[in-house]
Amino acid sequence: MSNHRALQMFGRSGNPALNADTFGNSVKPAPSGIQSTSSDTMTLEGTVNKTGILLALVVLSASWTWNLFFESGNPATVMPIAIGGAIAGFIFALVTIFKKQWAGTTAPLYAIAEGLFLGAISGIFEMQYPGIVIQAVGLTLGTLASLLFLYKTGIVKPTENFRLMITSATMGIGMLYLVSMLMNMFGSGGIGFIHSNGLFGIGFSLFVVAIAALNLVLDFDFIEQGSEMGAPKYMEWFGAFSLMVTLIWLYLEMLRLLAKLRSR
Repeated sequence: MSNHRALQMFGRSGNPALNADTFGNSVKPAPSGIQSTSSDTMTLEGTVNKTGILLALVVLSASWTWNLFFESGNPATVMPIAIGGAIAGFIFALVTIFKKQWAGTTAPLYAIAEGLFLGAISGIFEMQYPGIVIQAVGLTLGTLASLLFLYKTGIVKPTENFRLMITSATMGIGMLYLVSMLMNMFGSGGIGFIHSNGLFGIGFSLFVVAIAALNLVLDFDFIEQGSEMGAPKYMEWFGAFSLMVTLIWLYLEMLRLLAKLRSR
């Protein structure tokens, strides 16, 4: 399948795992007289396939903890697995970001670990708000399809100002969550509006969902750039990993938003 046809399947990046130097530092010109081929360079089709593999791993591991939770009916049964999965996922994510050439190993491990976490968390939300998980999944996939359409048609273009705005907002949200977590650890209750189901809290969640969604546009663009620049083959795994980071974040924010709306 040609790169153009693969783009029609997938589209064109930007979350914290991707930046302007990610592919530039990885691309090395082929020796004089030697033309690189799709077998040793990044392609859109290859990234699509690897994204599918990571998504399947997330679903499979999430299904295991989901079933375990509903068989026991006790959140305490899966919470150690959820916490372990979240910690392991964070570690594998850091390794993948700093050792991109290991992405073929660390990205699948990240997907499995995050799946364990997501299955447990999703089960807890589902028990409290029946039907919320299928709604969150549907909204996440619908957002993915919508942003892909907007990107391919040129309605949303990842200009430099657009990248700067989304990256700055993403970093700001991350810092806000970090401060709230540290405040919780010291018993101060965190930043209240983050978890509030009031109008301000719902507005904040809508803003975070919008920023998470727009990160998908940056992901699409960056993956296409890597393909066009002839990045090494392992960057397919890294590009797929980066897209999964955004999708998982978007799904969790969808869960949070829906829970706030359902609890009013």
